[in-house]
This record gives sequence, C-alpha cells and structure tokens, in this order.
Amino acid sequence: MTPTVRDATSLDGERCAAIYAPYVTGTVASFETEAPDAAEMRRRISAAQRAHAWLVAEVEGQVVGYAYGGPYRARPAYRWTTEVSVYVAPDGRRRGTGRALYDALLERLGHRGYRTVVAGMTLPNPASAALHAAMGFEQAGVLRDVGWKLGAWHDVALLRRSLGEQATDDEPPADPR
Repeated sequence: MTPTVRDATSLDGERCAAIYAPYVTGTVASFETEAPDAAEMRRRISAAQRAHAWLVAEVEGQVVGYAYGGPYRARPAYRWTTEVSVYVAPDGRRRGTGRALYDALLERLGHRGYRTVVAGMTLPNPASAALHAAMGFEQAGVLRDVGWKLGAWHDVALLRRSLGEQATDDEPPADPR
C-alpha cells in the first residue's frame, strides 16, 4: 500500500521516537548514543515545523516513517541551505516510504525558499545511498573517521541537492520563510 504523507504533530512524538530508537541503539545510521524519548521528539517536531518541516508517512493509519529538515549551520550565509534526514520503520521499508517522504519534504522546503539540501550518511549504507541517488542527491565529499560508535570509527558521506532556481552570483534570493 502506498504511504500517505502529512505534517507531523506533537501526537506523532511517541511513534517517531519508537521508529528512531533502533537506529540510535543498534546502528551507526545515527551518531546519537541515547535514544530520545517522546517528549524530546515532540520538541524536535515543533522546532522543525517553525522554519523547516517535519513530515510523517502513514500506511493504514500507522506512522511508518518520518523525514525532516533543519538548519545546516548557524552562520547567516547558510540560511538558504537545510539539512535533511529520513527514518523508516522496518514495516515501512521497500514500499516507497522514503521516496514519498523526501518528495514531499523537498517540495515543501523548496516552497519555503531553501535552495540547497544537505544530508549526511554513515558509510557504508547501500539502502540510504540508493534512496539519495534516486532523489537526485550527489556526493559532495566524505569525512573520514568522524564518528566513534559501537566500537569503531565511521566515515560520513556528505550529499547535496539543489532545490528550485539557483541564485545568480550578483543577487541573493529572498530569505526562506
């Protein structure tokens, strides 16, 4: 069944926390080492909704994944760039959930005035690499040995993709809204 994508609400905090926890505790896909609880996920959802976006995908009324955008870096010149992430529960994988989430998220971020999206991906990660390539991301570089988790150092690929029209060198676009 094709997932339905919608804006997340605070009511989605518990399910998003449950989806994310195994990524934190059992994989190197996330460099967090303690899984956030539902209250923390509600806070993150609220923060993302203010200036970026946080979306969830549902199948038969059950949230099976989420994606969000957030600030890339704090310096003002980065304000047209956003960092994105997507997480899918095991029962949502191989159903087009990641693609549906990214399609909606990238469209939303483009409408808000963002021009570039950046994603970080721990290597190796063939499933994430395939999703990002299918969504038009290109590798911008690899940071070697930048994260220590589960007893080893890990590399992170930086990926980027343009959204909408790019600004010319002599005039910046309007600020994101």
